[in-house]
Amino acid sequence: MNATVGRRGPSAAQYEQSPGRAVASATRRGTAGRSTSAKSDQTQNDLMQNDLMQNEETSTTMTSTRPSAILAMTPESLADVFSPTARARLERTVTLIGPQPVTDFAHEHARSALQEAQIMITGWEAPPIDVDVIDAAPRLRAIVHAAGTVKTFLSREVFSRGIRVSSCAAMNAIPVAEFTVACIVFGLKRASVFAARLRQTHGVRSTEGMHPIGTNGVTAGLVGASRVGREVIRLLREYDVRVLVSDPYLSDIEALRLGVERVPLPELCRRSDVLSVHAPANESTLGMIGAEELALLHDGAVVINTARGQLIDADALTAELVSGRLDAYLDVTDPEPLPAGSPLYTLPNVVVTPHIAGALGNEVHRLGDLAVDEVARAVTGLPFEHEVRVSDLAHIA
Repeated sequence: MNATVGRRGPSAAQYEQSPGRAVASATRRGTAGRSTSAKSDQTQNDLMQNDLMQNEETSTTMTSTRPSAILAMTPESLADVFSPTARARLERTVTLIGPQPVTDFAHEHARSALQEAQIMITGWEAPPIDVDVIDAAPRLRAIVHAAGTVKTFLSREVFSRGIRVSSCAAMNAIPVAEFTVACIVFGLKRASVFAARLRQTHGVRSTEGMHPIGTNGVTAGLVGASRVGREVIRLLREYDVRVLVSDPYLSDIEALRLGVERVPLPELCRRSDVLSVHAPANESTLGMIGAEELALLHDGAVVINTARGQLIDADALTAELVSGRLDAYLDVTDPEPLPAGSPLYTLPNVVVTPHIAGALGNEVHRLGDLAVDEVARAVTGLPFEHEVRVSDLAHIA
């Protein structure tokens, strides 16, 4: 790998928007003309590697020459995410110290481990990493999060201290995108309506009164060219589907590379047969799909939300769905879960699932495998393939 390219990751928007293992290729494509930043990142990586090596030599508690590492997550997360193979590979790469896992940094044994830790592997429900924790971990050089967002538990102070951060969110994007495409197919096939009729009539198939059926030649509108959004784009290349994207951080050049058309949100709503939401939840996106945007959708359009329920005005969406004008597949809602009396539970044109689009079951092993890969890169002095920078935080989930 070219040294300059290898030391420089994607831009803020590209990092959030790179699906699965495509991040590495995006890195190789997207670094021309950024040698100054690349050198800066290379210097930080070299410093991290030097620190790891020096700490290996000076630590009095290490049982081998491997860097010391701690696990910070719930026991359930540790058992679910790291397969026996991944755990064994991790233990060949680093020396795990302290409670396994750490669930509370205030615990005496956790504080002792923090003093020696050079790498921290976090996961779902990791305890907060604030200034106090960082101060207690003078040798810490890298944090690898074996889950999605780091914004819920990680202080910005981590970045200012020069600690490198990686997230396995790209692996969580894969099942979410697969689930989304399944919703597009089932939604436009009117599967829930057909199933509801069959339960009532026990009779033969009838398309009477149905909205248009099928995916042939339809237009899918994606709100957000995020990691999930881009993986959905990739999967939809196998279908006869036009893809529109509304995303303020997506350039025309990048849209062209992805094979999509970048349009403003109102135009996307007017032209789309299916509207799928893939934006992060922040001050600028909360309620971004309101009554006005929903009214622009044509009769029979399918609304899919696998992102966050708060991105769509709940009252406006409920009104449209109760009227029967729109269909919906909702893996997230506002509130979540819905109240017991919500009409969305029983409408034939609505499918509500309990936040299952993300990694579950055997899918979570992708997170553990990638986390070990990233730890190995840190140990050998290579840059993270899925690094999170402080500049990314405004744009990622």
